[in-house]
Amino acid sequence: MKRQKWERDLTSHRRFSRVEPYLYVLPFALGILAFTLYPVVNVVFMSFKENYSHLTRGFTEWGVGNYELVLNDKKFVQAIGNTLNYVLLVVPISTSIAIVVAYLLNQKLRFSALFQTAYFLPMVTSVTAVGLAWRLMYNEKFGIINYLLSWFGIDPIGWLSKAQYSMAALVIFGVWNILPFTIILLLSGLQNIDPQHYVAARVDGAKSLRIFFRITVPLLLPTIFLVLIINTISSFKVFSELYPLFKGLPGPLYNLYTVVYYIRYAMVESRKYGIAAAAAIVLFLFIFAFTMVQLFVQRKWVNRR
Repeated sequence: MKRQKWERDLTSHRRFSRVEPYLYVLPFALGILAFTLYPVVNVVFMSFKENYSHLTRGFTEWGVGNYELVLNDKKFVQAIGNTLNYVLLVVPISTSIAIVVAYLLNQKLRFSALFQTAYFLPMVTSVTAVGLAWRLMYNEKFGIINYLLSWFGIDPIGWLSKAQYSMAALVIFGVWNILPFTIILLLSGLQNIDPQHYVAARVDGAKSLRIFFRITVPLLLPTIFLVLIINTISSFKVFSELYPLFKGLPGPLYNLYTVVYYIRYAMVESRKYGIAAAAAIVLFLFIFAFTMVQLFVQRKWVNRR
């Protein structure tokens, strides 16, 4: 009897051991299903529901009418163009600056800890609060940016009041805002480079600039590609930088519509959730295409090496 009971207990213990890992994962899996997977699937289905009503959950028919309206909307076309311009300017500029800054911060220089803290401060500061501060800095009459430009004989620029300067103002703020995270990633990549590479290069008489371009940058390429992908995804979703600068408006003459701002406009002001969902799917396709291109270039570069 004791042996039979022992065998039953052993069998039940083995069964529980198989199930136990899934019980630990279950709360996390339920959270993913409820707050990630379901919203994504719901947005995809909503984008094909024409004349969808958020209050009644009703719609007239299934179709691609929302996509036709979105792609033929001048505001959305403008939003796509502005978003692409923003990405193509902010990502390479911020990455180039971050490589240089991270390289300097990685050196054993005096006050390097102070500079690291200064560069990382934006990461622990509210984007909205920082945006309001930049709005004051861009002020045409009292802003510090125009004051500094006056030293070089440049007349005050209406960064936030004139349409021709609004994209430049947004890009400058976007580059500054994205730098801290980019610098952190690149700095971690620099610290993983074996110092023996630098020792061997200096023994061979290589200069600092040659070491930087022939050793540092090539060995940092995996991190650079990672940074490019992350920053591209983040820049495509530009909104929090735009909203505080222009008091919630898409530019001084409504010339700075971005895709995320368009989605907000369709949801909050127009209450057209089907159109907002279709715009979100189009944005996802753009981000997916850019990411795939970057991964393809990365594989080609690695195979080439």
